[in-house]
Amino acid sequence: MSKVTVVGAGNVGATCANVLAFNEVADEIVMLDVKEGVSEGKAMDMMQTAQLLGFDSTVVGCTNDYAQTANSDVVVITSGIPRKPGMTREELIGVNAGIVKSVATNVLTYSPNAIIVVISNPMDTMTYLSLKSLGIPKNRIIGMGGALDSSRFKYYLSQALGCNANEVEGMVIGGHGDTTMIPLARLATYKGIPVSELLSAEELEKVVKATMVGGATLTGLLGTSAWYAPGAAGAFVVESIIKNQKKLIPSCVALEGEYGQNDICIGVPTIIGRNGVEKIVEVELNAAEKALFVASADAVRKTNDVLKEINVL
Repeated sequence: MSKVTVVGAGNVGATCANVLAFNEVADEIVMLDVKEGVSEGKAMDMMQTAQLLGFDSTVVGCTNDYAQTANSDVVVITSGIPRKPGMTREELIGVNAGIVKSVATNVLTYSPNAIIVVISNPMDTMTYLSLKSLGIPKNRIIGMGGALDSSRFKYYLSQALGCNANEVEGMVIGGHGDTTMIPLARLATYKGIPVSELLSAEELEKVVKATMVGGATLTGLLGTSAWYAPGAAGAFVVESIIKNQKKLIPSCVALEGEYGQNDICIGVPTIIGRNGVEKIVEVELNAAEKALFVASADAVRKTNDVLKEINVL
């Protein structure tokens, strides 16, 4: 009997729960929210699609009742306010840090062995906050930013190539921010062919830049943060855990010497399975990519420092 809790029944959390249910990732999915009736209503709405879509997972909602989340295998944290146009992910830290810390502490009270998947922004710093404040093994805390950024990268590559996104391979490492993510264009392929052989340097640079501001682009269009892709990215990570798929997913994880970094949570290629982080894969980076990764890590650390300034850590 597998159980997943999604904390936060807003656009991202509800999408994540819906994808988990539709794909029958877990036997039971619990949505928890602080707003009365929201998670209950959305859970009921989802369950009324079960016979239409043919899934057998059960979705339940609750208002601030962490007891209902007990014995969850995985807990997805989406809590916090979303971005608005012109707002950076980092600007959310003052509000979201306290929320995420409280949520993470509460869920572990009832699910002490749960693996935590963080979606809340700024995602790298919220993952780091969870690691430092909860005191659980680092393999049990994963930020989903790399999965989302890599999916966006493959989308933009497929648009430039005029092909199916499922036939493109590519990954994004580094921080989950407009200036800190690093799309590894050099390693991207289409049916095994390096995309650098199919796209000009100028076209490839446009893809990289579009990927880096992919979230901001959607925020500008929607007036708030995107939710379909972020929710699905969270569910993608959860599925690899629950089903022990051991997929290679770029994820925000704690580094202890890998890529020359310590005391930081940042996006790197990671094998995700039943134990959460099964292995961190060290891809050989060229000199330019190494420099970008160091700069990205430095920027993430500066954001992490804010946690101390506001006395959250």
